Amino acid sequence: MKFHISNSAFIGNIDPFIAAFDPRDPSVLEVTTHDKWLSAHPVVLAMIAAKGLKVAPRHISFDRINARSGHYLERMKLFEMLNVKSGIHIAESDPSGRFIPLSQVKTPQEQTNFITEMMPILHLEPYHAEAIRYVVSELIRNVIEHSGSENGAVVAAQYHKKSNMIRIGIADTGIGIKKSINRSHKAWTDMDALKLALTPGITGTTQREGGTAENAGAGLFIIKSIAVNNRDFFMLYSGNALYKLLKRKPNARTVLYADPSRDNHSEKEGLPFWQGTVVGIDISLEAAGEFRALLDLIGDIYNTAIKDRKKLRHKKVRFEQ
Repeated sequence: MKFHISNSAFIGNIDPFIAAFDPRDPSVLEVTTHDKWLSAHPVVLAMIAAKGLKVAPRHISFDRINARSGHYLERMKLFEMLNVKSGIHIAESDPSGRFIPLSQVKTPQEQTNFITEMMPILHLEPYHAEAIRYVVSELIRNVIEHSGSENGAVVAAQYHKKSNMIRIGIADTGIGIKKSINRSHKAWTDMDALKLALTPGITGTTQREGGTAENAGAGLFIIKSIAVNNRDFFMLYSGNALYKLLKRKPNARTVLYADPSRDNHSEKEGLPFWQGTVVGIDISLEAAGEFRALLDLIGDIYNTAIKDRKKLRHKKVRFEQ
């Protein structure tokens, strides 16, 4: 496998990074970076780490790593997670308010521990902390409960003071969204599966509209809605498909749609195949409002979507009879 990290790899311009990913020969991992410097979203590092965990350290190589890029990768603990010696030495310092290094989470208890340790580091206001806690908890829970990944979830986050933005990335190498969704619903393509996963009330655990008490099919929909509300980026990548929520103009009216196809987004298919699932999100703390009020609005849309689909299904049954 091969990854190349350019000088700028964030969700808004992540398409070239994904397109350049070479999944061939999974027994080897080669990582190269920009000659002079790099600036990467945590989701980029989560992807590399998730794949690297399946490769023997002796078959992992980092080429064209300079002092600046190597310092960042070392600080985010990419080398440490992959058990590779970088030869780069940095002074240990308090990461408070700046970043959450790459972490591996495989069990509910590890999830609880990670969230408990993560939140104080970011120094968030209570109304911000609630939204961030929900996003990270739900993303990790999805991996633990649905992915079947033996290595669990690889997650990282970074706070950018200048833009007052928190960027979160999570990746796994499990069964992928299409296989998970197809347990209970029919998704012909990876893009179909991504859209079903983003639709409120759809879950791979049951055909029942609205899911179950344990899996209501709301997690990714709520996370996407947070990004929509804040006018931030969001991405979902699995198999050969990428769904990416695009930023809207500051004065554009906020509308939350149950159908992800109606959001301002881009779709790409035929990409290098990712065995598993990747999620990235940006959350602007400047734009973030009261999380509870947003949940109330999301709840209304969720309930309406479920009722509408039940009515449609009932009409189809009557017509066919």
